[in-house]
Order: sequence, then structure tokens, then C-alpha cells
Amino acid sequence: MDAQRRTVLTAGTAGALALMMGCGESGDEGAAASEQPTSPGATTANEESPAGSAPAGEELARTTDIPVGGGKVFADQKVVVTQPTAGQFKAFSAICTHQGCTVDKVADGTIDCPCHGSRFRVADASVAKGPATKPLPPKQITVSGETILLT
Repeated sequence: MDAQRRTVLTAGTAGALALMMGCGESGDEGAAASEQPTSPGATTANEESPAGSAPAGEELARTTDIPVGGGKVFADQKVVVTQPTAGQFKAFSAICTHQGCTVDKVADGTIDCPCHGSRFRVADASVAKGPATKPLPPKQITVSGETILLT
């Protein structure tokens, strides 16, 4: 009985290996096909992004669009970009940590929430005025030349 079991396991293992090798070959062809842009201007970075998320490297703004000591809210991307000092750009979530409202402006050195009046400092998104008690979480951006990209 043990001999039969080994034979079955061996045959099963051989079949599984054959199946995996077959899948690997078609999987490689599929990978090559998916690496090709689907239309003019399409990039693989956009295709690899999870559904509903911003594409890797999405252009948000030009560096000249973000005032020194201030910032700009990008409500669609749920991000706020600031320039605390000349040439230093930072990004934070635009979702207020108090009750989830979207901040709506950057003025007088703070990122302001319209719902309950919370304010966050442009330098590090720490709370300048409550009711929020936690800072805005950081977001990843890349500055490439004069372009600010959401990464």
C-alpha cells in the first residue's frame, strides 16, 4: 500500500510540475504583453497602480505653483503640498485627523480645515490649533526639476 501511495504522490508531483511549467510559460508571455503600453502615451507605471489610486509619478504641480511659507491643496488626490522654506517641498494627507474632513486652504503658515477649525503647520503638519490632536500624515512626493510628482 505504501508503494502505491508513493507512486501516486510521485505521479501527482510530476503532473504538478508539468502544470506549473506550462503556466510559467504562458505567464511569461502575459507579462511581456502587459509591459507594452495599451495606447499612445500610456505607461506601465499607470497599468501597475492599484485600481482607484493615483498613478506612480502623477504630476501635481510646478514648483512655482507652491508659495514659499505656504502651500496648495489638491483635493482630488487628497494631498496638500507645502514649501516651508525656499526649495523645500513637503506633502501631507489632506484629510483632517479630527473627523476626516478635507482641508481646504493654506494660509498664514497653516493648513486649515473648514469643518471644525483645526490648523496644521506647513513645516511638519503638526497641530497648530485644535480640535485635532494628531498631525496630518506625510505623503510621498518627488521634485524633478520644476515638477512635483505624487509617488
